Amino acid sequence: MTQGRIHSIETFGSVDGPGVRFIIFLKGCNLRCKYCHNADTWNPETTDLRSVDELLNKAERYKSYWGEEGGITVSGGEPLLQIDFLLELFKEAKARGINTCIDTAAEPFTREEPFFSKFKELMEYTDLLLVDIKHIDNDEHIKLTGKPNGNIKDCLKFLSEIRKPVWIRHVLVPGITDKDEYLEKTREFIDTLGNVQRVDVLPYHSLGQFKWEELGIPYQLEGVEAPSPERVENARRILND
Repeated sequence: MTQGRIHSIETFGSVDGPGVRFIIFLKGCNLRCKYCHNADTWNPETTDLRSVDELLNKAERYKSYWGEEGGITVSGGEPLLQIDFLLELFKEAKARGINTCIDTAAEPFTREEPFFSKFKELMEYTDLLLVDIKHIDNDEHIKLTGKPNGNIKDCLKFLSEIRKPVWIRHVLVPGITDKDEYLEKTREFIDTLGNVQRVDVLPYHSLGQFKWEELGIPYQLEGVEAPSPERVENARRILND
């Protein structure tokens, strides 16, 4: 049985999917987002290895708090880097009647094998995905994250093809993503998808900066302020109207 490389667990998550969620944060991420508030999840190495049964047995202790909509969310890091473990976890979760959600940036997505077959099977056991659109412009996406966004857009197109429910998340960073031109292009792309249930604008904050400092990594957005309420509302209007 595959073991998951775990970063941490949150037992009462309220912003990572519908209802109250038991959130499993996995280790490892290939993106290096300049605003990342979980830089301590980048390295895939961990001493915390856990089995599917161990995690689900713990999760089920909190089932009475979930209500009709709650369940488990797997976040990170990037959960799709541990797709074999994720598939085992969700298969067993559905056997136990647990609602499943993945919080992903979709960076590992490819239609090449063996990943694509595993991903398609994983979707059979997945109720919802929270997918980040880091930046709609490919060149700006590379500057922001270190990676291109073509396969990330392709993942969203595939999820639309199979009508898998998605919530889009977009971090609003002054001077980087907070430009009407980019917001409108993001909206145009979202309009091509037929499965988006909601779009959340997440205002940039620097609360994770101390983790960069603890890891000895220079923080990339030193001095960048949070967007104004007016700009946040502007982004919400463009992306949701």
